[in-house]
Amino acid sequence: MNLSHAYGPAQAHKDAVAFLQRAIDIGYDFLDTATIYGMGNNEKLIGEALQGRRSSFLLASKCVMGFKDGKRWLDGSPEAIRKACTASLERLRTDVIDLYYMHRPDPNVPIEESVGALADLVAQGKIRMIGLSEMSAETIKKAHAVHPISAVQSEYSLLTRNPEIAVLQACQDLGITFVPFSPVGRGFLADAPLKPDEYHESDLRRTFPRYSEPHFSQNLALLDIAKAQAKALNCTVGQLALAWCLAQDKTCVPIPGTTNLQHLEDNFAAAEISMPADVLAQLNADFAPEAVSGLRYSPPAQATVSTERYEFEMRAQ
Repeated sequence: MNLSHAYGPAQAHKDAVAFLQRAIDIGYDFLDTATIYGMGNNEKLIGEALQGRRSSFLLASKCVMGFKDGKRWLDGSPEAIRKACTASLERLRTDVIDLYYMHRPDPNVPIEESVGALADLVAQGKIRMIGLSEMSAETIKKAHAVHPISAVQSEYSLLTRNPEIAVLQACQDLGITFVPFSPVGRGFLADAPLKPDEYHESDLRRTFPRYSEPHFSQNLALLDIAKAQAKALNCTVGQLALAWCLAQDKTCVPIPGTTNLQHLEDNFAAAEISMPADVLAQLNADFAPEAVSGLRYSPPAQATVSTERYEFEMRAQ
């Protein structure tokens, strides 16, 4: 996503192509994109950059959240899902998508109908596995009853631990792989602190309470804690955040996004970091959900997901 939008202008096309090719060279073998990323341009980028290397990685994309005339829309109807898949296959220059997610739940379409359409795509050989993104444990269970769900994606990091309420357990019970997105806290969990007053006008973090003032400054004390722990383990803060994810759920597959080559290499190396039990326990205590200032989403963004929230978050809404 970062290569095409969300945290500022899209990366220059030539640089983005080289970046993706470098990722595969390093050993990355799971790439996550979506119809909505760059209004389809991110899928086109992957299709172009990695021609001839399709067998080197597992490809994931997403439907339901799409675009028309430059504007976003949400449509989980079977017809829309079929059309979105056909368009994604063309942009990605492939005949099959390994893992195809519902990007968001559509409140106007029963989850059973949407998953039924995805099951048809599996039967047709257009996708191999079905995934869900930002959905509640209850929705996951309903979907899984229609067709096996292979992966569930949701925001999960030291700063955002909502999946621990119910989604992680649901995934474990059903044998579903959990895929944490934004595992480095949308760039907050890094050695160089973010600067909210320097966010680009298109940066999504401008709309997320905990990444803007007054909450941002209040959360810097947590960043100091992470820096100290990272220093003790001789790793970067980003690597600490990823190692924490992997220690919390040893079967999860975090998908850190970056446009920085050094971070690309650092993130890959995080899998080699051993997280001592006492450090894990201390991080879990220091980064207790109620210790983080500010909600993770603005009200409009929160309305698009069905993931569980803590009681204190509900009161603060």
